[in-house]
Amino acid sequence: MGVFYAMLSLGLAVIFGLLNIINFAHGAMYMLGAFIALIGYSLLEQWFGISLQIGFWASLLVAPVIVGILGVTIERFMLKRLYDLDHIYGLLLTFGITLILQGLFANYFNVSGTPYPGQPESLSGVVNLGFMYFPTYRLFAIIFSLVVCFATWYVIEHTKLGSRLRAGVENPDLTQAFGLNVPLMITLTFAFGAGLAGLAGVLAAPIYSVSPLMGAD
Repeated sequence: MGVFYAMLSLGLAVIFGLLNIINFAHGAMYMLGAFIALIGYSLLEQWFGISLQIGFWASLLVAPVIVGILGVTIERFMLKRLYDLDHIYGLLLTFGITLILQGLFANYFNVSGTPYPGQPESLSGVVNLGFMYFPTYRLFAIIFSLVVCFATWYVIEHTKLGSRLRAGVENPDLTQAFGLNVPLMITLTFAFGAGLAGLAGVLAAPIYSVSPLMGAD
C-alpha cells in the first residue's frame, strides 16, 4: 500500500512542487487509471463490440497516456484560466472534477468494487525471500514503483529538462525570454503528474477491487 501512496504523492508533489497547483482530482485520476485497465481488459468487446483485449503490460503504457491527456485538457482549458486567482478556485475546480468522475463511474460500475482479472500469469504465486514467502505481484509492484520514483527524481534534479522545468516555475518571464515555451512545459508537467496517478491505479487494480471510491481517501 505504501508504494501506491508513494507514487500517488510523487505525482501530487510534481504538480504542486513545480507548478504550485493544488490538484484535488489526483485521487480520481488514480481511480481512472484502474478503470482504464479494467475496461481495456474485459469490457471493450462487451460495450463497443471491439475484439481487442488490452492486457496488464499494455495498460501500464496506455492508462498513463490517457490520464495524461485528461490532465492536459484540465490544465489547458480550465486551470490555466485560474492562475491569477486565489488557490481556492483551483482547489474547488479539481474537487468538482473529482465528484463528476466518481459520479460517472458509480453510474456504470459496482460501488463496492469489481475484481481485475488481468494479472499476468508470470506474476502469480509467491517468491521465497529466505525469511518469508512474499506474493510475486506485490514484490513486482514495490520494485516497479521504486524505479519510477527514483527515475522521476533523477530527471527533475539531474537533467537539463528538470533544470528547465524548475527555472520555468521560479522565473517564468526570464525562462520565456530564453526561448523556452513555459506554458507548454507547465501543461506537460501537469500531464506527467496525472499520468503517474493513472500508473499507480493500474498497479493497484490486481490487488484491490476497482471501484469509483478507490481515490476517495
